[in-house]
Amino acid sequence: MIRHVPSGRGHPYLVEPDQRFPLRPLTSAGFTLGATTSADVRGVQVELEQAGTLRTVPAVRSVQAAPRERTDYGVVAPRASDGHLADLVTPSTDDGRVAWSLAHEPISAGDLVRYRFVSESDATPWFQVIGCEWMREGGRLAIDAPASSAERVVPESILWLGDGTETYGCRFAIRLDDGERVVGFGERFNGLDQRGKLLDTSVFDQYKGQGARSYLPMPFAIVVGGGFGFHLDTGYRARFDIAKSDPQLIQVEVELEPGAREVDLRLNLFAGAPADVLQGFLARTGRPAEPPPEWIYRLWMSGNEWNSQARVLAEIERSEEEGIPVGAVVIEAWSDEETFVAFNGAEYEPHPDGSAHCLDDFSFPADGAWPDPKGMVDQLHAKGIKVLLWQIPLAKRADSGQAAHDIKTILARSYCVTDEDGAPYGNPGGWFNDDLLIDFTNPEAVDWWLAKRRYLIEEVGVDGFKTDGGEHAWSSELRYADGSRGGETNNRLPVLYAKSYHALLQSSGRPPVTFSRAGYTGSQAFPAHWAGDEESSWDAFRASISAGLTASACGISFWSFDLAGFSGPLPSAELYLRSAAVAALCPIMQYHSEYNHHRRPLRDRTPWNVAEQLGDPAVIRIFRDFVRLRERLVPYLAEQGARSISTGKPLMRALCFEIDDDDRIWDFPEQYFLGDDLLVVPVSEPGARSWRVYLPPGQWADVWTGEVLEGADIVERDISLDRIPVFVTAARAKALSPLFENLDERECAPQSVESGGIR
Repeated sequence: MIRHVPSGRGHPYLVEPDQRFPLRPLTSAGFTLGATTSADVRGVQVELEQAGTLRTVPAVRSVQAAPRERTDYGVVAPRASDGHLADLVTPSTDDGRVAWSLAHEPISAGDLVRYRFVSESDATPWFQVIGCEWMREGGRLAIDAPASSAERVVPESILWLGDGTETYGCRFAIRLDDGERVVGFGERFNGLDQRGKLLDTSVFDQYKGQGARSYLPMPFAIVVGGGFGFHLDTGYRARFDIAKSDPQLIQVEVELEPGAREVDLRLNLFAGAPADVLQGFLARTGRPAEPPPEWIYRLWMSGNEWNSQARVLAEIERSEEEGIPVGAVVIEAWSDEETFVAFNGAEYEPHPDGSAHCLDDFSFPADGAWPDPKGMVDQLHAKGIKVLLWQIPLAKRADSGQAAHDIKTILARSYCVTDEDGAPYGNPGGWFNDDLLIDFTNPEAVDWWLAKRRYLIEEVGVDGFKTDGGEHAWSSELRYADGSRGGETNNRLPVLYAKSYHALLQSSGRPPVTFSRAGYTGSQAFPAHWAGDEESSWDAFRASISAGLTASACGISFWSFDLAGFSGPLPSAELYLRSAAVAALCPIMQYHSEYNHHRRPLRDRTPWNVAEQLGDPAVIRIFRDFVRLRERLVPYLAEQGARSISTGKPLMRALCFEIDDDDRIWDFPEQYFLGDDLLVVPVSEPGARSWRVYLPPGQWADVWTGEVLEGADIVERDISLDRIPVFVTAARAKALSPLFENLDERECAPQSVESGGIR
């Protein structure tokens, strides 16, 4: 069989061997036609018809049918495959298939070429390609801007990519002056200031080493020092060249795939200091309706291998034994992983119509993994511990059981996203491969999906959901129930996904708390979020801090990361504790660990497992102190979290939100304010015994020593493994400094760092 898919699978960063590239060729450049066949095919021809003339050209056989990285945006280094998620988004290459290609010369604007691939025994359908060019006409870019910012958009830069009939892209440029910095674009792992970089806004599941890729992008940024910011109000993929090609311009290109005859785009500009710009953005795009409950500020714990009631309770009991208070447990491996509704091992009669079950429909064998889910939740609630369960927005294809009935219901009622031809869209990649993606633009589908989960809240008593896996919508050609296509809605899907679970929790009388990895513009209204998959390394630790500060600059105030990473071998004791110190002083503190096939030694990121595996018992004591500090900070965090909603200032915010007239702050991109009164200084290099700190203007008290220092200065502080530099405003030093005192009443032996451990 010859396979040719002009747009590929929709992977935003790879060129598949069987696609056309570029999809919309410009008149100034040629294009390549690609196809794959089985290895026994001896030759492939390309039949080309242009202006009534038919010709046949032999295709060139390649050695291997492998995709290649695009060289424009989002390129990252190859990643190691050391975990069960490592190949989730690898390209679809078939063993034994070979690639064939034809390099075609440029064609004129509007010219049409029909083509197909032919072998001795097979042929593809006919396809067509039309020459495109950038033109003055083709759409409308509405610019909503105050007079002080409107002139930033370069009028002559506005161009439209088209073939004379449909429009496929838009370009424009925003002027950037010397000394201005650019912060935002959603959650970004590659640094705080994006000036001089290339990036795009594709919601994408990059397993570790994110680089310029993001689970949670936004076409929004703040120009620090310029007194303005901007938001491109669209779900289409946009690319940003931020003064890389031209040091005075932010060049924007929007992919309007799969094309439209009438295009309206809106660019909103906001004037003012960074906090004012963010406030304006949130006023248009949403913020939480109310502050989240206080319990979110306590320690969260989880592990991908905690797959039984006994295991969960044992980990809670161990934490109690170690004197480490817990606020929430996230249970990932709870369900049958077919319905994502029934506890694993539960016995029940399937509902052929796909309707919801209630708790009484289930029986739980005493020797099963979850003998009494409600009893477990009640027991945890009695201890003051909340419970979240893991979810994904996919329906698993199955041949029997409730999952099979659910699939039949979904197909019969058109509850899933479809391909261009109306066929059910199968999830790409290795994670739940080919399963169906629920269409969250379809209210009926959403109601059906949520009804099946309602008993978990109202009867079992769970408090929230980890809404994982919102990155599964690929291809601009997908079709949604609201009439939109993938090009404009794929990025919106994780927002609709989290929004629906918030509505479920609210309608069940619970404060709405979800824990999402993916998101886009609008995600700010549906907390909380975490930074996704990271390995246990210093580089990943620094990238996580960047992710938190860039996400917060776009209004994602209630954010977390898997402290010290969740994947691969355990972190060193030093990395674990440096990361725990930061986690204790960020909006949400939590640890998590990747599935490791239950192999020994365990890779759980619990402090006791890290201590036991590394032979460093001090890990537990120091970690306990950080969690005790965290408990003391809950009232302050709740106060400041509520304030962040009312003022628009993020709970965790980069220095530029308070100081935008001192260029020295950019030498300290990892420092941040936690609320209005605490300055947190992560220690992100191994072996450090002292650390340079930028103190903002005003008076600041060192929370550990009580020393009061004048700000607008750079100071150096001695550090130990049980503390990082933290300062409090002089105005609140009396109230907040005592929270950092006497964390452990037992006398502490001096600590030193040697080879990443504690001796």
